[in-house]
Amino acid sequence: MNNSTAETQTTSFVPGGRRRHRRTKQSSAGLRRTVVLALAVPVASAALAGPSAFAAGNGTTTTAGGASGGAESADPGDQQMAANLDARVLDQRLGADVSGVVLDADSDETLWDHDGSTALMPASNVKLATATAALTVLGPEHRFTTKVVYGHGTLTLVGGGDRTLSSADLAELAKTAVAGLKKAGLGTVKVAVDDSLFPAPALADGWNDGYYPDTVAPVRALVVDGRGVQDTSIDAGQTFAKLLAQDGVTVSGDVTRGTARHTDVPVARHRSAPLADVVKKMLKTSDNNIAETLLRMTALGAGRPATFEGGTEVVRHVLSHRYGVSLDNFEIHDGSGLSRTDRIPAATLAQILELLTQPRYAHTLGAILDGLPVAGEAGSTLGPEWGRFDDPHSQCAVGKVQAKTGTLTGAIALSGLTRTDDGEWRVFSFIENGSTAAPNDIKDAMDGLAATVNGCWS
Repeated sequence: MNNSTAETQTTSFVPGGRRRHRRTKQSSAGLRRTVVLALAVPVASAALAGPSAFAAGNGTTTTAGGASGGAESADPGDQQMAANLDARVLDQRLGADVSGVVLDADSDETLWDHDGSTALMPASNVKLATATAALTVLGPEHRFTTKVVYGHGTLTLVGGGDRTLSSADLAELAKTAVAGLKKAGLGTVKVAVDDSLFPAPALADGWNDGYYPDTVAPVRALVVDGRGVQDTSIDAGQTFAKLLAQDGVTVSGDVTRGTARHTDVPVARHRSAPLADVVKKMLKTSDNNIAETLLRMTALGAGRPATFEGGTEVVRHVLSHRYGVSLDNFEIHDGSGLSRTDRIPAATLAQILELLTQPRYAHTLGAILDGLPVAGEAGSTLGPEWGRFDDPHSQCAVGKVQAKTGTLTGAIALSGLTRTDDGEWRVFSFIENGSTAAPNDIKDAMDGLAATVNGCWS
């Protein structure tokens, strides 16, 4: 795109190569404005269009110090790690369609690569891309606002894309609204909900209606307590109406859907926690609904439609133009990774995670690092309640590995970071598709790969 602050390409990422040169970065000043302006017109660049076909894996493994290249002066620990990964990636539990990459974030070297450029179904590892775009476009301090307005005898609850809105938050809105009504001498109102910030819910490419409403709810701009119901907006309005009644206001008729007028009087508002906290929650528990809401809010923040297409366009733009992440063989259709047509190479996921090790991005992207589940962390997707990092090959990495999980039928992924004894960052991504082993057995094998990166050799 022609923009005076756009980055210039130096050299491209070569999976398995010795060095992974990055793009020259623009300064952080004016970043979000640049993204918004760049996406305010249709994008036709090759970087945003991306390839239409997936790269086929060559079935080879590149290891540190090996004949295929890698770090010529890799230390013995890295060489041992790579040798062990060579053996463990052949674990029958992982099946034949598996890819992986390990990067040394400090030396900018690829230490190990097994079909790392092959695009596979990444499952919830897509949330890493969604979080990166949301934090970059909106900023970690951004808050989502839910409002109550009054006009023509109706209180309208206006959704602002806050997927963390709670009943307690609604109770505070109701309390404020009731005080205003009573002060105006009004004892009876109608209640409506306005969720027009997003278009009507639709299925993403690669979704099926069996996902609704348990795996993911139809994506709307208004929801309370994260409830998985078909119409989260009406559900929130009904909760709000009950709270009004409890505070002594008579609600006339059923809750309806409408659009607030510009002449309506503001009555109350609630602001969410900062986006950084919302991202942490999404990653810790792999919350699909938060991910899809953030995708839409990110699209709006960049001046694009609040749709799957608008959101994924922004994700691609941010990754490629802001951070220089390779989009070779990259294809996503949603923000959560539920789409069975999503494809991302392990090498790309590792590049995204490598950004977290760079101090210049700590403020913008730090919430991703903080939100990644820690091996053995209760309450996260790597917790003992999920049977993670609990066998002899991975227990030694408990508390030492941070990673995003991903699980769909036929696809399991694990991408994250760990530090060596010397404090150096090792970034990894492992994805398997199509294994016929039991999911828990596949996850044990994946945990073993991550533990190997951490330095567990037994």
